[in-house]
Amino acid sequence: MPPPKTVKIVEVGPRDGLQNEPAIIATATKAELIARLGKAGLRAIEATAFVSPRWVPQMADNAAVMAAIERLPGVAYPVLTPNLQGLEAALAAGAREVAVFGAASESFSQKNINCSIADSLKRFEPVVTAARQVGVQVRGYVSCVLGCPYEGEVQPTAVAQVAGALFDMGCYEVSLGDTIGVGTPEAAKRLIEAVSARVPLDCIAGHYHDTYGMAIANIYASLQCGVAVFDASVAGLGGCPYAKGASGNVATEDVVYLLNGLGIATGIDLDALIDCSAWISATLGRPPGSKVARARIGLPSPATEPS
Repeated sequence: MPPPKTVKIVEVGPRDGLQNEPAIIATATKAELIARLGKAGLRAIEATAFVSPRWVPQMADNAAVMAAIERLPGVAYPVLTPNLQGLEAALAAGAREVAVFGAASESFSQKNINCSIADSLKRFEPVVTAARQVGVQVRGYVSCVLGCPYEGEVQPTAVAQVAGALFDMGCYEVSLGDTIGVGTPEAAKRLIEAVSARVPLDCIAGHYHDTYGMAIANIYASLQCGVAVFDASVAGLGGCPYAKGASGNVATEDVVYLLNGLGIATGIDLDALIDCSAWISATLGRPPGSKVARARIGLPSPATEPS
């Protein structure tokens, strides 16, 4: 199958990228990051999460972030809402798109959200129904699609079952997350083949972590399967809490560089994105995790840095 001519990137840095930062980041910094990403051409920017501050203290300022956002025309600012309480708070804060997240691994589901996969799907049904009743779109996430830190390999058929359930209940798009970054291109192709038999291809997104350096290769393989939506995080923000010291999200700059090289339109200004990457990395007190950003600003790759 020929790759798509255009690709949408869902920027997850302000939420997925920042949520595990140990130091609390100022609301103004989060709002500025979102503004810079929008001005660089990102058209879907995951802004925050309406979850318990006890579990994710970094997202405790969710309503303040939503109030501070400079909403650009044509830009979506989705937020994570795991339950009805989160949805109600998100709607009150002006959210117009929300997301729910499940897992393809029973062990991960139990350890991450303290319930079985079946029970998690039951929890999501009223959230999706309530959101759609007020005209709010819902996106679904499935984690551990190519491997689980507790169970090892995850079968594509198991992923397809969860993705299909999310699609059937009303999620307009389902993002497939390689949470621990163990996937390889052929495994990614098998995954897309299985899930696309259950969910329309144009409703599937790829969310690949770069723990083993395979994220860009997995994106390329998914492009060849016809996938046209990918999640990414500016500067590679976000770690992988299930693999100590490992990198997490694929860097948005690296994805845009790949797509530019393939002649695939994204509408994103790579130079502006690299500037944003350098700014947020400096604000957090470390170099960018993006190979493209490091090359452009003259930093050595992590492999060649002195320890």
